[in-house]
Amino acid sequence: MTNNIFESSRLCAFARGFLTVCLLFIPCLLYAVDFGLILDQNANYGGFGDDRSYTYSGSLLPRLSFLLGDDSELYFSAGIEAAYNDEWTFAPELLRTELALNFNNLSLRLGRMYHSDPLGFIANGFFDGVKIAFDSEAGTISAGAWYTWFLYKRRANITMTAKEHESYALALDFDDFANTYFAPERIVAALGWERYGWPVTPRFSLLAQKDLSEESLDSQYLVGKISVPARMLSFDLGGCLALFQVDGEFGTAYAAEAGISLMPPVNVPQRLSLLARYSSGGEFAFLPLTTQNRGNILDAKLPGISFASLDYIARLHSTFSLGLKSVYFVRSDLETYYAYPVVIGNNDKYLLGNEFFVRLLWAPVSDIQLNLGGGVFLPSLGDVAPDADATWQVKLNVVISLF
Repeated sequence: MTNNIFESSRLCAFARGFLTVCLLFIPCLLYAVDFGLILDQNANYGGFGDDRSYTYSGSLLPRLSFLLGDDSELYFSAGIEAAYNDEWTFAPELLRTELALNFNNLSLRLGRMYHSDPLGFIANGFFDGVKIAFDSEAGTISAGAWYTWFLYKRRANITMTAKEHESYALALDFDDFANTYFAPERIVAALGWERYGWPVTPRFSLLAQKDLSEESLDSQYLVGKISVPARMLSFDLGGCLALFQVDGEFGTAYAAEAGISLMPPVNVPQRLSLLARYSSGGEFAFLPLTTQNRGNILDAKLPGISFASLDYIARLHSTFSLGLKSVYFVRSDLETYYAYPVVIGNNDKYLLGNEFFVRLLWAPVSDIQLNLGGGVFLPSLGDVAPDADATWQVKLNVVISLF
């Protein structure tokens, strides 16, 4: 009963604060309103061995923005999703909803905003809070603080502990909304610095997250990335040193990536990219705050996964593009990653296999975009389980801007 009262009070406090911000700014916003409505649909069909499965999701995404003078904006966006995976489920969601104020070289953002670390795979997504940034000749310095509990768990993708994995897998139950909808309760803070305009573009960030649950897992990340942009050839080099605290024990972990992109000066715009990424495993494996799949077919997530990818994309027509991608997956150690295609009891190999994926993108008009892709993951090209069945999927995404 106490927990229910506490959760209800947090929801009420959030609602009151959100409505207060709306009421304060409505009088000065009525003259500059921009409205949009998007229908986003995804259909997947795939198989593993003799098994076949079909999933579908459709989201209706309204957005509303108001200009505040020449440089500031109040932005609202939301969505309701209907999804089918053996049964139908429905989920409402508040998406990007923020007040952005700009004062010469200083900017302030309040609300639900998008934030990403320099590497893009440690803390990447929507967060609720505040961020301030200052632009100068020495670069942009920023600081932010956020809270995660009000986020929808499937959007936040925070699964750092076993309990959070279990909570993520639970279907949304409107009769137990507070315990099946919201993301894990964590506080996140970040300091950042970046500088554009130099021959080398540096980006650095110090990020920390505090677990507010009984199952405490705290972590801090020192993240850096250096890019060398050029017209034909560009380079990227980045890394992260992480410190974890679990039940009073301390451990370190690390991740690194290196990439190169070639954009030849030919009549058909095209790009060829090579990316290699490593994340450490072991007792204190590298754990990001937000979880992302490493592939389009193989459902492989950090920790304990490293890969090398080759990605080619060509714009064959003003409305049509073709993409080809190959990703080779490797286990970072023999303890951390034990999902498919790892065979329990035969766990002394590292090479998982190769994924191949083809994507066709067609945008006949500005309001319609079709994205059709298909691929296969082949364990036979690795040594972990060379006799395991391949897994394949065909994916279709259709985005229609209704307004």
